[in-house]
Amino acid sequence: MASTETKTVTDAGSVEAGLDALEVVATGRTPFRQTFTSKILPPVIATVVVLVVWQALISFKVVDDPTKLPSPADVGGEFKRAWLEGTLLGYIWTSVSRGLLGFLFALAIGTPLGLLVARVKFVRAAIGPVLSGLQSLPSVAWVPPAVIWLGLDNSMMYAVILLGAVPSIANGLVSGIDQVPPLFLRAGRTMGATGVRGAWHIVLPAALPGYLAGLKQGWAFSWRSLMAAEIIASSPDLGIGLGALLENGRNASSMSMVFEAIFLILFVGIAIDLLIFSPLERWVLRSRGLLVKG
Repeated sequence: MASTETKTVTDAGSVEAGLDALEVVATGRTPFRQTFTSKILPPVIATVVVLVVWQALISFKVVDDPTKLPSPADVGGEFKRAWLEGTLLGYIWTSVSRGLLGFLFALAIGTPLGLLVARVKFVRAAIGPVLSGLQSLPSVAWVPPAVIWLGLDNSMMYAVILLGAVPSIANGLVSGIDQVPPLFLRAGRTMGATGVRGAWHIVLPAALPGYLAGLKQGWAFSWRSLMAAEIIASSPDLGIGLGALLENGRNASSMSMVFEAIFLILFVGIAIDLLIFSPLERWVLRSRGLLVKG
């Protein structure tokens, strides 16, 4: 009998130890070789494959019209020319500074709006469907009225960004709040976390995954809205951003310049995701015990 009890206690201890082991977070640094093979090498290989296929289309004259498909060397020459002229970083900064500032404005408006829609039933019934409709509206549709209302200046650009990004941020927060377990809210009220304090300490942290998804989508909408505005609305006072560079390439019938603008737009989108949103996503997952490494 005693041996049976001892075995039961031992088994229970083993199970508990196993559960504790599952909760242990590896704190050691990931070896560079593993990081290189899992995160750096795959995109490098994909880029090389694209360049090889691209060059093959030119070399084997599958596409022999440079006005339709320039060679990688021609596009590289366009990048080199812009760099030597000192305009390359200016193109990037003009658009990135507008995009980030407009996104911050959208964040400041979309977050309280999302909280209001999620927590007040009348407000949700009144403007919830409007937000969903605005989210599905192509951002390019806002450029003509924004130009008429505000003229060809930066305020027009920011207005287009806000109209494109605010609905996504607000809807992402609403979706995240809808998925918060009611028990969290009741526990918060029991401890006195109501009103603004409850929103800050209970609602927002619990809704963080959905909120972060809304922020990521909001940035995508911000960036696309800005590119649409820069392509359609051009003025010397606005400077030359990436969208204007794309339009200048089209007007000049320079496919090398068009590809340069496309690659720069892609580069900025990928860089913002890797530098801002991916670390935020990993932090949220790790804080919830859903990510052990990486």
